[in-house]
Formats: sequence, structure tokens, C-alpha cells
Amino acid sequence: MEDAHLGAGKKNAARLKAHVVFVDESGFLLIPTVRRTWAPRGQTPLLRHWHRRDRVSAISGLSLSATRRCCGLYFQLHSANIRTPDVCDFLRALLRQLRGPLIIVWDNTTIHRGPFIRAVLRRHPRLRLVALPSYAPEVNPDEGIWRHAKAELANGRPDTVADLMQTVLASLTRLRRSAHLLRACIAHADLPLRLP
Repeated sequence: MEDAHLGAGKKNAARLKAHVVFVDESGFLLIPTVRRTWAPRGQTPLLRHWHRRDRVSAISGLSLSATRRCCGLYFQLHSANIRTPDVCDFLRALLRQLRGPLIIVWDNTTIHRGPFIRAVLRRHPRLRLVALPSYAPEVNPDEGIWRHAKAELANGRPDTVADLMQTVLASLTRLRRSAHLLRACIAHADLPLRLP
């Protein structure tokens, strides 16, 4: 896949010595994700849980440094659905954490557009946005972060939103510390990037 936007973004990142940050949002429900498990024959495992639709929403950014050698994971957790002002706060947090130019690569959802986002862009000229093609989650390496986090939480049963928040926080913190997994998420995405 050599999309014109992505190809230009890759060249700009190298020329500007910019951090490339892949951003995405996801949600974690109190209702557990059920995965295949083992049990003695004839003893079907039962997973009891509260039937509540409470959730924790998360936004994360998987960064690739200007030299293409270091990966990082930045995230924020919310107890409500993520809205455009939350995305703006996350962008400002990334700008505080990462020096130099930043190229944000994300999907073209409605919370990634609008006057709030344009105001952040006007205020921070070192920030650039690149939209991924529509309906192409496989090209966003940040999707791999959600896959790993949800696999870790599978068959779990938190009782409260606070418990779920702690579990998601612990899972994302473990992922943040694993440079191998972060690089694997980038390598697994169908992007024209070469990692050293």
C-alpha cells in the first residue's frame, strides 16, 4: 500500500526529523470479552458478571521517533466517551512530551475534525495531521495496542468502573514498557515503513 498521503507523510517526517504518532481511541466494557479457554471435559466454565454497559474510554498514541529507532506509547483514560475536547487535550499532552515536529496519523472520524482541532493546529505550528484512508483500521499500528490490551483483559470480570480503569491502566502500562511489542505493532501494520 503506497497511499499518496502516507507516502508524503513519510517523506515529510524524514525531512523534518519529526516524531510520527499513530493515534486511535477504544473502549473497554464491564461486560467481559470472552475468549476460548481450557476446562476439564464436561465442565463448561461460567463467567459471571454484572450486565452493565459502563465503560472506560481510552485514547492512545504509538510514537516512532525522528530517528526511527525508539517507540513510545502515550495514553489517557476517560470514564465517558471521548469527545473532540478530550482529543485536543491529548494532542496538547503529546506536544508537551515530545520535542520537535509532530506528525499525527489517525482516522478521519468526526472527533478528529472541527473548530477545536483547527484551533490546536493554529496554536501549535509544529503539529501536522495526516488522515488514514477510510475503513482501513489494519494500517493503524495503534489498533495493535488495543488488540493486545483487550487480549490481556479477556475473560476478566471487574466489578466496578474503578476496577476496570485500574486493569486497563495496568495493561497499557505493561505494553508501554515493552519496546518489542510496540515495534511489533508498527511492523504488523500494512504501512510503507521500514524499521531498523
